Amino acid sequence: MSKFKKFLLGSAALLTIGTLSACGDSSAEGNATGDGDKIGVAFYKYDDTYISSVRQALEEASKDNKDVELLMNDSKGDQATQNDQIDVLIQKGVKVLLVNVVDTGAAQTVIDKASAADIPVIFFNREPDSDVLNGYDKARFVGTKPEEAGVIQGEMAVELWNSDKALDKNGDGVLNYVMLMGDADNPEAIARTQFSVSTIRDADIEVKEIGQQVANWDADKANTAVSAWLSREGDNIEMVLANNDSMASGAIAALQSGGYNNDEDKFIPVFGVDATDEAVDLIAKNYMSGTVKQDAVGMADAIFALGVNAAQGKDYIEDTDYEYDDTGISIRIPYQAYSGE
Repeated sequence: MSKFKKFLLGSAALLTIGTLSACGDSSAEGNATGDGDKIGVAFYKYDDTYISSVRQALEEASKDNKDVELLMNDSKGDQATQNDQIDVLIQKGVKVLLVNVVDTGAAQTVIDKASAADIPVIFFNREPDSDVLNGYDKARFVGTKPEEAGVIQGEMAVELWNSDKALDKNGDGVLNYVMLMGDADNPEAIARTQFSVSTIRDADIEVKEIGQQVANWDADKANTAVSAWLSREGDNIEMVLANNDSMASGAIAALQSGGYNNDEDKFIPVFGVDATDEAVDLIAKNYMSGTVKQDAVGMADAIFALGVNAAQGKDYIEDTDYEYDDTGISIRIPYQAYSGE
């Protein structure tokens, strides 16, 4: 049994799911019993597909632990709302904050609040600037290597392109692609965008960007962008690269409306990131070519383990198998390629 599994079993959970109002008045904390250490959690928004998976996995990780109560919040994609929720959590006496920050540029504000209350803050999924993290000795980060998803996505694209010459529709040897970017200021989105394309180029494949659109991780916005590109470019598009699976699914919906990816005669490969249930299903149906698995369970297990330790005044990674990267404050959850095989 791993140290982490022992940690979960030995910690003794009461899960309290509290969606606190933005102004800090009455909160829905459920039927709390016991007096475990309170851990405040702020998710950037519940209806993000990957974040929803992390939230469910966090509930599962914590449900048999009576040492802590989790007060969970939906920031609904609004940083001001999240700031208010953090204020309320601090007023309620949480021992540690787990923060999926809405705007990474606002991380200093979150740290200022945590520092003033002298409590640890563990950011996850969305990585603040290293200088901001290093400015508070009780700040940590759990996430991925920003470039890794892009590299893996690029490698999958290379493998498919090299194995199926029919994808080069005009036979010019150039891969014409469109890019759906999550957020222009998000480090993960920037790295996924940059490294997916540079990995393809490094494989001696010439590429041409037909279009790029910031779609804010959203399926509907991706659908709109791809529909516009199809009406303008049509068969000139030879691949769709998306920073996440929600945008990939929106792209596929647009392609199918345009007569693509319903059968093998007209097909444009689509690659995403996250390996959501929807993406796995689309791959199984041969509508989508691949995705990069972002481990929601691994993310949830890590932030829960560090959070419980921090709440109990222990070293963050005590009695776990986690190790910091070369920053000394960040833990990285690895990505994996997924193509349904």
